[in-house]
Amino acid sequence: MSAMNLVRSAAGAALLVNAVPHGVAAVQGTPFPSPFSDPPGVGLSSPAVNVAWSGANLVAGRLLLDRTDGTAGERVVAALAAVGMALVLATHFGNVRRRPRRARR
Repeated sequence: MSAMNLVRSAAGAALLVNAVPHGVAAVQGTPFPSPFSDPPGVGLSSPAVNVAWSGANLVAGRLLLDRTDGTAGERVVAALAAVGMALVLATHFGNVRRRPRRARR
């Protein structure tokens, strides 16, 4: 269990968790914030953009996790990173949704 594998585990798990809200919004046909919106992460992107962003997160997360050894420590780090990322995303997107539409620009 190297330090680099711990970083890969955390980053891979965070990317996989980040893929979920973008993919769900895209499948529902709902515009959703992405890094490509204006302003980034706050404005709304089309479902097609969110499909692409979700897919990129899935591929990158999987590639990172495939490069780890899968030790117990790496799995714990991945689980903690996934929960942490879910909390960050819930807070961020909750704040974005509570803002009036005019204030998002």
